[in-house]
Amino acid sequence: MRHSTIMPGSWEGQYIRLELIRVINLLLPSERIPAGFYVFINIDSRRRWKSTVRGVPYEKSGVLDDIVILSLREVPELSLEIRVSYELGRTLGSGEVVGKFKTSWDELLGHGDEPFDIPFPSVRGVHPSLTLKATVLHNCDNQDSALFDSIVECQIARNTDAGHERFATYVTSETVSHLNDAVKHFQLVLDQCPVGHPDQAAALTNLAWARLQGYIRKDFQDIDSITSLFREALALRPQGHPDHSLSIYHLMEALTWRYSKEKTAIYIQESAQLSCKLLALCPEGAYLRIIDYVIRACNNVPIDVSNEGIHFRRIVLKLCPLDNEHRPSALDNLAWALRLRFQQRGSIDDIDECIQCRREAVSLSPEGHSERGTYLNNLAYSLRFRFDHQGNSDDLNEAISLYEEVLRLYPVGHISRDFSLNNQGTALFTRFKQRGDVNDIMKAISVQREAVMLCPPGNPYHDSKLNNLALALKARYDKLDTSEDLDEAINLYRDSLQLTPHGHPRRYPTLANLSSALRSRYTQTRENEEIEEAIRLCQELSEALHSLHPDRYFSYMWLQQAYLSRYRVQHNSADLSLAVENFRLASQHPTRGFPDRIIDAIDWAHQAEVYQHDSALEAYQMCLELFDNHLMTRSTIISRREAATAFRDAHSLLAVDAASCAIRRDDLRRAVELVEQGRGQQWSLASRLRTPLEDLELASLPLAHKLSELSKCLSDAQGSIVSTDRAAADRVAIQYRRLQKQWGAVIAEIRDLKGFSQFLLPPSYEDLRAAARHGPVIILIASEYLCSAIVVPTSGEPHHVRFPRITLTHLETLKDDFITAIRHTARMRPEEPRKKLRVLLRIVWDEIMLPIVNVLQNDLELQPQSRIWLCPTAAFTSIPLHAANPFRMTADRSGGEPCLEDLYICSYTPTLSALIRARQTIKTHASPSFAAIGQSQPGAGQGKVLPAVDGELKLVHKLVSPNVKFTNISGDEATQAGALEALRRNTWVHLACHGTQDQKQPYNSRFAMRDKPLTLLEIMENNSPQAEFAFLSACHTAVGDEKTPDEVIHLAAGLQFSGFKSVVGTLWGVTDVMAKYTVEAFYKKMFEDLEDGGMTDCTKAAWALNRATHAVMTKVPLDQRMVFIHIGYSLSSMLYLKL
Repeated sequence: MRHSTIMPGSWEGQYIRLELIRVINLLLPSERIPAGFYVFINIDSRRRWKSTVRGVPYEKSGVLDDIVILSLREVPELSLEIRVSYELGRTLGSGEVVGKFKTSWDELLGHGDEPFDIPFPSVRGVHPSLTLKATVLHNCDNQDSALFDSIVECQIARNTDAGHERFATYVTSETVSHLNDAVKHFQLVLDQCPVGHPDQAAALTNLAWARLQGYIRKDFQDIDSITSLFREALALRPQGHPDHSLSIYHLMEALTWRYSKEKTAIYIQESAQLSCKLLALCPEGAYLRIIDYVIRACNNVPIDVSNEGIHFRRIVLKLCPLDNEHRPSALDNLAWALRLRFQQRGSIDDIDECIQCRREAVSLSPEGHSERGTYLNNLAYSLRFRFDHQGNSDDLNEAISLYEEVLRLYPVGHISRDFSLNNQGTALFTRFKQRGDVNDIMKAISVQREAVMLCPPGNPYHDSKLNNLALALKARYDKLDTSEDLDEAINLYRDSLQLTPHGHPRRYPTLANLSSALRSRYTQTRENEEIEEAIRLCQELSEALHSLHPDRYFSYMWLQQAYLSRYRVQHNSADLSLAVENFRLASQHPTRGFPDRIIDAIDWAHQAEVYQHDSALEAYQMCLELFDNHLMTRSTIISRREAATAFRDAHSLLAVDAASCAIRRDDLRRAVELVEQGRGQQWSLASRLRTPLEDLELASLPLAHKLSELSKCLSDAQGSIVSTDRAAADRVAIQYRRLQKQWGAVIAEIRDLKGFSQFLLPPSYEDLRAAARHGPVIILIASEYLCSAIVVPTSGEPHHVRFPRITLTHLETLKDDFITAIRHTARMRPEEPRKKLRVLLRIVWDEIMLPIVNVLQNDLELQPQSRIWLCPTAAFTSIPLHAANPFRMTADRSGGEPCLEDLYICSYTPTLSALIRARQTIKTHASPSFAAIGQSQPGAGQGKVLPAVDGELKLVHKLVSPNVKFTNISGDEATQAGALEALRRNTWVHLACHGTQDQKQPYNSRFAMRDKPLTLLEIMENNSPQAEFAFLSACHTAVGDEKTPDEVIHLAAGLQFSGFKSVVGTLWGVTDVMAKYTVEAFYKKMFEDLEDGGMTDCTKAAWALNRATHAVMTKVPLDQRMVFIHIGYSLSSMLYLKL
């Protein structure tokens, strides 16, 4: 076959090769989206050629890529049609005509050998065209010519084509009669396609589409039947059918139009769900118009906080990939739904996800984006909500910073400036309530006044601006006692209430706030009508809201205060009972965050104490449980301490006040349980992740493995580093809380097992008494209500020891006096007498330890040199109880009266549980290995040179038995990493270096090394299960911080937590010259039995320290002898005493 180009008029007997290249501007008169398009070439009245049906691309232009060879003898002229099909599979009829074209071959071949365009009549102002290329062929075989279809028309096809033609005419002319004709034809076709007919789905679709367009143009009304037809068609075209996606689109179109007319959310929600299916089935860009409309419509649907509503928002977000212009809006809408649900239900997961969504929305709205201010504002708003729930100051500070950025975007004159001012003022008010900084409340009042000015009467939000200004004024009144502020606040609240009718959601907080302000004024005026109105307002609030409504909390909170205020004046016991009931309801309200509920419970306990109400113990129990749950939500160790210290002095005294309450009710067992539950909570939380699981493995191996894995994940996730990247910190915290939730669910499963109902619950007295197995434990309680001690004996009931002349104020003074005296001794020569120190130790003996010794000797009949453990609380933790000494001669002048260390071998323990855990971990002795770590020349900024350290290490090496593997780590080897590795690998460790207790952040307490310090946090994370004993010859290793003394956060406690069962630490500074005497005497006692074939035994440490202190009495001054204390496990000294 040979190609050539010939001149027109000379083509008789020739063949034409037509290349159908592409169709451009494929628009339909009917405006309907087709399934495909093709080209007809009419041969004669009985035959035609049909190209391959091609799918219609999104850009309305598509490639045909078809070739047909026509005999010029059979086809004297070119008659061509472009048609669209509404089915990709089996087609019904010939489809809709886009355009027709007829020309002679002379005209066609005049374009030469180059492609050319054939224009078609205009459709909606645009001319479709077909790109062709025509070539004359010589010597073409018959088999090369095209195969033609015979035109065989049936009634179904004729009616379908007629329906398409009438419908297209209706769309262009808007003449209803044409629509009626189209519907009539399509109905006839459907009538001829009964159930099971292969064309039924196509017939249903054509009829439904025509009727839908009539509905859109208000010519038809029956949208229910239209939607039903589309649903039937979709059911006949399941997934995998070539026309499945087109049927989804048709149903979406019907639902979307119905929503646009009726505004019923269910229709656009279903349309969004169908959009997700359509996206997964179609190429990118297909059906984008309808999906884009669905997204925009969905983003305008009112927020629904139900599970279904939030699922719908997730679907809409799924429709918006990262580069979609509607994604920020979809993120923001999902965030609003989550935030509102959080407000209703209090689930931290919702507000976490809300904040993540809003962070992404901000990231997708760079500088200059029209909605950046909105998304910044909404992120700040959500952060403030999370702060209210969790009390993390980072959230509040970030919110205030974001509000400041929004205000820069909304300068004076901007329409949204009043909202930004209002939000910033509210955040500053919140921070003032947290910190008490007057500057915050002054600025809050200033910006709220400006917000009110920009939102004058008549503005729909004027009431809320008045309410928020009044809140700030009331807060300033509470701080500065300025009556003008209170009067103005009450007037503003009344004005706000007049603008909010009954049932208006903003009315509820204003009712509560006005009630609070009236109660405050009542305390000044004692005018009965004000307190009556305050109570009535809260009652109105309670009656209007269901019990779990978030604002119901405020009615409980202010009712308790109102009833208390009236009780203080009128002394009606019913008011006190009502106040307590509202305290109870407020502290239990599930939609409120832990910080607010903790504050309510603390106030409840305080008021119950003041007015001697019998609910005090219940209130304390509630406090402790809420604190525990609150700390568990924090993902880092440092953030837990921040959470604990956020309540100022309340948390540090809570456990001892609770125990004191139980003592005053003669319930000593309960007192022991409460003081244990409320002290060392951060160690307790961390220890739960290291709970031995041997018993659980016997009961349920799968649960034991699951708990072990989750505990490890939680331990790894909690971390110690506080990230400065707030988004990254959020992700870490959210992951931690998710793991914690899973961990809690496993714990709940375990408690369902037989014999495990109390698994990881606060221990009972029977459990705690195991701490006294080798000697009594003395818990010293320092409370404002009572200072006394509880002696937990080896068996039997606990004993209460009163301190008749000691109050909390006395203890605080005694503590300060010791600090002053110890500082004074640092400037004294070793040989100078420590007179002031002796006076103070005599007071400790007479007022505190002597009453305890009397119980030990007379009630418990405890033998001399027996073991005792001291468990001090609050102010007692800063007093050297072990060194109590009468410093008096006996009555017969034969010698000095015995001191505490003459009578008993003393140890300390942070909690009873810590002592129990230390004993449980000693099961088999590992091969002994001893590491002596010393740093005489620490790195820059870590302290001065310690010249005696290297000599101390040599001395220790000399004293350690040759049977023990010994490693000396000093000089350049004594680095942070080297010290950590030594702690991990050795059973015994001696550490000689600078020690520092960081009072501001105790987890940064540290040992000085050559390169960088070894911190308490690093020690805690350094699990050393084989470790036994550590001697800390360094300053301040066993003294906690003043803010949280009952958390016992110090270096010695950190080593005990990491695995060391027995630790010798220091209460204050120790001089390296004096320390070597105690160190020498101590190790001589520890290893003296090894010469006879004995084994290294860390349980001798308390006894060895006691003997060493006596041995160096003439060489070492008093303050440097009593500086060393023993913490942890040690067996009865009677096993080691040599006569």
